[in-house]
Amino acid sequence: MKLFECQECGQVLRFENRRCERCTHLLGFIPEQTTLSALEPADDDMWRALAMPDTLWRFCDNAAWDVCNWLVPADWPERFCVACRHNRTVPDLSDAENLRKWRKMEVASHRLFYTLLQLRLPTPNVADDPARGLAFDFLADPADGKVLTGHDDGLITVALQEADDAEREMRRTQMGEPYRTLLGHFRHEVGHYYWDRLIADANGFEACRAVFGDEREDYDAALKRHYSEGVPADWQMHFVSAYATTHPWEDFAETWAHYLHIVDCLETARAFGLEVHPEIAADDLFHAQVKIDPYQAGGFAQLIEVWLPLTFALNAMNRSMGLNDLYPFILSPDAIAKLSFVHDLVHAPRQ
Repeated sequence: MKLFECQECGQVLRFENRRCERCTHLLGFIPEQTTLSALEPADDDMWRALAMPDTLWRFCDNAAWDVCNWLVPADWPERFCVACRHNRTVPDLSDAENLRKWRKMEVASHRLFYTLLQLRLPTPNVADDPARGLAFDFLADPADGKVLTGHDDGLITVALQEADDAEREMRRTQMGEPYRTLLGHFRHEVGHYYWDRLIADANGFEACRAVFGDEREDYDAALKRHYSEGVPADWQMHFVSAYATTHPWEDFAETWAHYLHIVDCLETARAFGLEVHPEIAADDLFHAQVKIDPYQAGGFAQLIEVWLPLTFALNAMNRSMGLNDLYPFILSPDAIAKLSFVHDLVHAPRQ
């Protein structure tokens, strides 16, 4: 995520900021420009954005719940922004705990859509494209069971309990996962959606199978085998995560999620001008200057060249604070080849 700047006073802003702390201007995000703008009031609950002053704007209706600060052109008929229009079901907001959890969900959701917009990926919603649209259900657990997070033909269900830090940590431990976050869930599940759109719809099966394996393998049987037999002993030589070993669909979705982790983190590192130059490492493999825009990289090699030393340094920083590694994964040559496939797929020309 890049840093933003208040157009009124020059204050450095973060993506989730609602108001400039220096000049007190209200802030709104313009998805068409992927930029955060200071606002000045106009007539009838409309706003003029200093970053794009020739257009009048209004806030997404979800701003009323303090879960969204994205803007909609004032002359659009839509009530919701381009991110929130994908919400098919939200929890009962009369419950304060549901609202608190949903707010956490929307932070992750909007960060996801920022990345998708930066990558210029198609993001149709089901209202505009019922056959191929993307939608989200944010569901609380019923009295007699638990909601499972997952994807089904464009519909992504996210269990609201995942927004409870203690519950998510318990599930992370039970599942033996080194990493489990709301944003990670969104990135993984949307990977399934883009497999449908960019592989299945484009008849790209053969190229994908050559890298990830044959998705025609029985998925239910593969899932049962994964949980009963565990993962292969040499899984780190071929996959980005243990869960990726389950089935080619999960391998693709896990790799897709990691690709989004990488481009977002590298944009953040670039925004802060981060460099890695270990004093005792003469080998260039441990040195990095994050200067390239990760969304404009010509090939994945440009990204991995700076990602590996950056994560080495950031993991060391986390350990100095007694925390788990920021990026607790090993990227083998096979895993890097899969990430390169995703990079090329994302940047391939398409209608």
